[in-house]
Amino acid sequence: MKHFLIVLFFITSLTSCQNKEAKETCENNDSTKSGSEKKFEMYEMSEMAMLMEQMYAHNQQLRLRIIKGDTLGKFPEFFNDIHTATFTTPSDNDAFFKENAKKYIDAQRLIYSDAKNVKENFNKGVDACVTCHQGKCGGPIPRIKKLYIK
Repeated sequence: MKHFLIVLFFITSLTSCQNKEAKETCENNDSTKSGSEKKFEMYEMSEMAMLMEQMYAHNQQLRLRIIKGDTLGKFPEFFNDIHTATFTTPSDNDAFFKENAKKYIDAQRLIYSDAKNVKENFNKGVDACVTCHQGKCGGPIPRIKKLYIK
């Protein structure tokens, strides 16, 4: 008898959830028919946002190569696109950004040209990212700081 009550309770709970979901779906469909349609817009990354994601991914791999003592290869020329990529908000491409972009590229080039101090130079490149993001968009700073080599 106990087992029967537990199963009955479980089935009742399950069907009540399904009915609630079906009701919400119907209500949502009714609201879209009444003219109050909500359109979902996909977020499209700007060229700069995509470039920064690529640079971050590259630096994650570079960090691991430095830690392992592997060869680094050549400076990735696509980093230079930082000077021409379009922004989500065009006004962000101001003198502050341009100055910090130059410092960042210089720091990145140093990683590849000074093998003796590669760890320090890599961390200087991360510093350049953090400095710029402190003045512009602070959101990714915790993520960027994970790149530091201790």
